[in-house]
Amino acid sequence: MAVHLIVGAGMVGSTTARLLATRGEHVRIVSRSGRGPIHARIERIAADATDADRLSELAQDATAVYNCLNPAYHRWLTDWPPMATALLTAAERSGAPLVIAGCLYGYGEVSGPMTEQTPLAATHPKLRMRADMWRDALAAQRAGRLRAVTEVRASDYLQAQSILTFFLGQPLLAGRRAIVPAPLDVPHTWTSINDVAAMLVTAATDERAWNRPWHVPSAAPKTIRQLATRFTELAGVPAPKLTSAPAPVFRAAGLFVPMLREFQTTAYQFARPFVMDSSAATTAFGLRPQPIDEALREAIALLRDAPSTSAAAPLAVA
Repeated sequence: MAVHLIVGAGMVGSTTARLLATRGEHVRIVSRSGRGPIHARIERIAADATDADRLSELAQDATAVYNCLNPAYHRWLTDWPPMATALLTAAERSGAPLVIAGCLYGYGEVSGPMTEQTPLAATHPKLRMRADMWRDALAAQRAGRLRAVTEVRASDYLQAQSILTFFLGQPLLAGRRAIVPAPLDVPHTWTSINDVAAMLVTAATDERAWNRPWHVPSAAPKTIRQLATRFTELAGVPAPKLTSAPAPVFRAAGLFVPMLREFQTTAYQFARPFVMDSSAATTAFGLRPQPIDEALREAIALLRDAPSTSAAAPLAVA
């Protein structure tokens, strides 16, 4: 029986697993703890994502191998290399296409809208690592080691694990002032996790998508102020009270909170317009972004259902 092997049971991996299952596909989802969505067509497996032999065993009959891992940002330099190598090895041994849930870090600082042809010019070690992961996987495919590889790149998520839910969500729902480590009126692309899942499945199953990166279809850019205003309108709470905190304040806080310290690495994404052009995927596959109001309603529901875990989730920005 053909299955889709998803490694990583966070929001992206779990949403992708559910999407496949609702389409009648069989899924194996792997995490350290064996957690994941409960569904008759989803098999939840506990395994170490750095164990290439175990992942290769699980991938033997796979339609595709999905890298949906997201280690804590402050551990990227130590955690990503063995994970990426294990996933690449599993795809190589099984002959299954490798699909990577990627981001925009590899581009580094940009001066205009990003397309899939924008150079991967990041210089910071952690950002360059994401670019190198793609380069290594594509080189393996071109050398004949992989059947196919595709990277699906998204901007900051709307529903979870982003500046929206980490800094804005809980204060806004409680009617409190939100302190944001970024300017409030700079356009920024935001991506729905549901659209990430749809693009991952397309990249895995449509050969036209193979062996190149794709940007996830995403709604028109919005500033933090615009996003916060719509968030509060949909939540039925008071209009947002926002303060853009100076960088020194967050640098000081970063001495005690690792994720705040790490955020400084990517603060450039909010200092100037950060716009992702996703028209290529829309044109090629007819995929269109989830309406932003729907995605924000999901974010609101998630925050209200599990406020403590959502607020403390690892920050994942573009």
